[in-house]
Formats: sequence, structure tokens, C-alpha cells
Amino acid sequence: MAEIEASQYRKNSGLNKYTIVCALLASTNSILLGYDIGVMSGAVILIKDDFKITRTQQEILVGTLNVFSLVGSLASGKTSDIIGRRYTIVLATCTFLMGALLMGLAPSYLFLMAGRCVAGIGVGYALMIAPVYTAELSPAMSRGFLTSLPEVFITFGLLVGYIVNFALSGLPLHISWRLMLGLAAIPAIGIGFGVIAMPESPRWLVMKGKLSEAKKVLIRTSASEEEAQLRLEEITKDAIQGPDSAHEGGSVWKEILLRPTRPTRRMLVAAIGINFFMQASGNDAVVYYCPEVFKAAGIHNKRQLFGVNVIMGLAKALFVLLSALKLDKYGRRPLLLLGSAGMVVSLFGLGLGSKFLEHSTEKPTWAIALCIIAVCADVSFFSIGLGPITWVYSSEIFPMRLRAQASSLAISVNRLVSGVVSMTFLSISHEITFGGIFFTFAGIMLAGTVFFYLFLPETKGRTLEDMETIFEDKVTTKNTELVPTTALCPSVTLTQKR
Repeated sequence: MAEIEASQYRKNSGLNKYTIVCALLASTNSILLGYDIGVMSGAVILIKDDFKITRTQQEILVGTLNVFSLVGSLASGKTSDIIGRRYTIVLATCTFLMGALLMGLAPSYLFLMAGRCVAGIGVGYALMIAPVYTAELSPAMSRGFLTSLPEVFITFGLLVGYIVNFALSGLPLHISWRLMLGLAAIPAIGIGFGVIAMPESPRWLVMKGKLSEAKKVLIRTSASEEEAQLRLEEITKDAIQGPDSAHEGGSVWKEILLRPTRPTRRMLVAAIGINFFMQASGNDAVVYYCPEVFKAAGIHNKRQLFGVNVIMGLAKALFVLLSALKLDKYGRRPLLLLGSAGMVVSLFGLGLGSKFLEHSTEKPTWAIALCIIAVCADVSFFSIGLGPITWVYSSEIFPMRLRAQASSLAISVNRLVSGVVSMTFLSISHEITFGGIFFTFAGIMLAGTVFFYLFLPETKGRTLEDMETIFEDKVTTKNTELVPTTALCPSVTLTQKR
């Protein structure tokens, strides 16, 4: 009877308005990264003309933010375990704010680099903490939609960045790019104030022994008080099952890296793998350097280049929103495999169009149109699959005692690969041409599609406390049935620390 009730509560737990507001506030942090990627794709052209920098300096300028976000990602796990998820969001916002101001006021290339280093650390914190916080706050049946919101906001920030590029490109050179980069301080200030209205993660509160506070949060984020009590029991049981010293940083890292259980090892492979392929697909490089690609294709007018970016941003925004709305209906695996296969075809088409243009002196319109369609298709398929699902998967599969630091490790791989790709894209394309590098990305995504099919099980509808059971299974299945956690072991007695 208890099992039936538990399952029924999960199926009936719809989208709670308070949970949606909290997830939206947490995910707005991701606007900062999206805006930087979008606005930098155009600003770097103006900076190159203003400071007379080389191609290598241009790559370093673009990639520095991603490399330094690695620092924020690695530190975010331990930080959020100590000060809480909510205050880590505040820290991320304040750090990015300082970086944005430094970039907007930069009198020289070195000063600009310093601003991107600081902003990168803030981005690293934000990328880890937003999906983790949202996953820990959300009911199982709506977690896919809510934890995909960071990618929705990254895409929204990207689109805003493209529009700002287009709008400010007519201003004097030395003013336009500074305004483009400095405007990022505005959303950072708004996010900082918005966090005041957010509660702390109930799972972090349980981890700290604050059960009464955790229950208050769960009541506000659940459909009923009975569901809140059920969720509290599941969370508490998961906390009790961890090793006695699991919340000590050193012990957590030992359990993750030196003595992982079979489920933990499989979780690490899945999380690190999906984060690796997310950036090895070249998506960030395509977005950052899209104007350079189309300059090579024969489009030289700056406003036309920025206009193509706006079209790409609109396509990306439409499909990421569609994916977010359907994640809890169709599941992670179908959308991920569809998106990845679509990226293979799109990148191959982009490589084909680029190769034809490289060997043509007339730059035919149909080849340019093929490249534009292929770029829009690539970012659209990315937004259906890898874009939102990477954040969802990374934040939901690890047990509570490991979640923050294991997620930070996976996202650090994401940031490292993004930095390497961003800082080498122009140099490699100079050696093997744009067509050659897009063919390479297509091959990488083909390998990624096979990896996802073999190593990523479906997690739709399962509670965070059920994940170890899923990853204990030897066979990756397309669908998993809802198994109430209360069915796996009897209810636990809740004891609050005094």
C-alpha cells in the first residue's frame, strides 16, 4: 500500500509555482555565460580592429573565460557543500559582476584579459550550482524541465548578446565593444537581488542536519504535505546510507576517484562523457567564431554578419525551449540521441559547404545558404539534445553525498574541453581549413552518439535517491519503471540534530 501511495504522489506532483520561481531565479545565472558567448562573437571582431591583436591573441582572449571557468567549477563543489547552494549562487554572480566591469572599462588588452579571467571563475561557479540547486529542489516528475532551464537561459543570453552586437555595431569602435561587454553587469546585479527570495536546497539542509527547515522548504515545493513528508524520508535515508565521513571533502574525493563503487564509476563515466562530447562537438567554437566562418564564406559587412548570428540565436532559442518542455514526456535518451545524430548530419553539411567555398572563387549563393542552414541546424540539434540534457544529467545522477563535488568534476571537464577548443579553433582551421575542422567535429559527434547509446540509461521520472539503483543495473535500458524508494527499504526514523 505504501508503495502504491508513493508512486501515486510522484505521478500527481505537477509543476509547483514556487518551485518554478526558484528554478527560474537560480537558472538566470546562466544568462551570464550565454550573453558572454553571444556578445563576444561580435565584440572580438571590434576588439581585434581596436587593439590590433593577432589571431593567437584573439583565440586566447576568447578561450580565457572558459579556461578560468575550470577554476570556478572545481571550487564550486566544496564551496557549495560548506556555505550552501544559495550563497554559492550569490558568489558566482558577484564574481561575474566584477569581471564584467573590468572588461567594460578595459583600457588595454591585458586589462581586458584580467576581466575575462575573473568573469570566467564566476561562470564556472554558476554552471555547476544552478542545475544542482534546481535538481535538489524539484520533484522527480518535473525535474527534467526545471533542470534544463539553465540551458534555456544560456540560449536566451546568447540571443540577447547577438541582438546587442547588432544594435551597437554602428557606434564608434572604442565605445561599441566596451558597452557590449560592460552591459553584462546589469543582469548580474538583478540576479544577486533575486537570490534573496530563494530558499536553501532541502537536500543540503538535510545534509547539515536541519530537518525542520528542510521540511518547510519541501512543503512549499511539493503538491501536498504528505508528498513533502515522503520526499523528506527519501532524502534522509539517502543521507544516512552514505559513509559516516562522506561529507568531509577528502573522503568525498576518495570515494569518487580512488574507491568508487560500481554505480559511482558508471555515473562518472556517463557524466564526464556527456560533458566531454558537449564541448568536443565544437558548439562553443561555432558560436564564438561564426562571424569568422561567414567572413571566409564571403560575407564581410559587419551588420550582415551580426544579422546571421541573430537568426542562429533565434533557431537555438526555439529548439531549446521545445526540448525543455518535452524532456519529462519523452525522456533524456530519445532527445539526446536525436540531437546528436542531427548534429552529425549538420556538421557534415557545414563541412561540405565550407569545402566547396574554399575551392570556389565566385562564392555561389547556394553554398553560402547551405552553410547558414547547416549552422542553424547544428545549434538547433544541439539545443534539442546535448545542450539541456548535459546539465540535467550531470546534476541528477550522483548520490547526495557526492553530488556537488562529482558534478563539479564533470563540469570542469566541460570547461577544460571548451577552453581548448575555443583557443585552438582558428589555428587548427588555418591548417586544415574550416571544412576540415567541421568534418572532424562530425566524426567526434558520431562517436558521441554511440557512447550515449551504450552508457547513458534513462532517468526520466526517477527520484534522485533512485539513481544508484539505475546505475547498478548491468544493461542500459531505454525506459525504466518507477520504483518507489520506499519499496527498496523500510521507512527511516527522522532524528534532527540539536
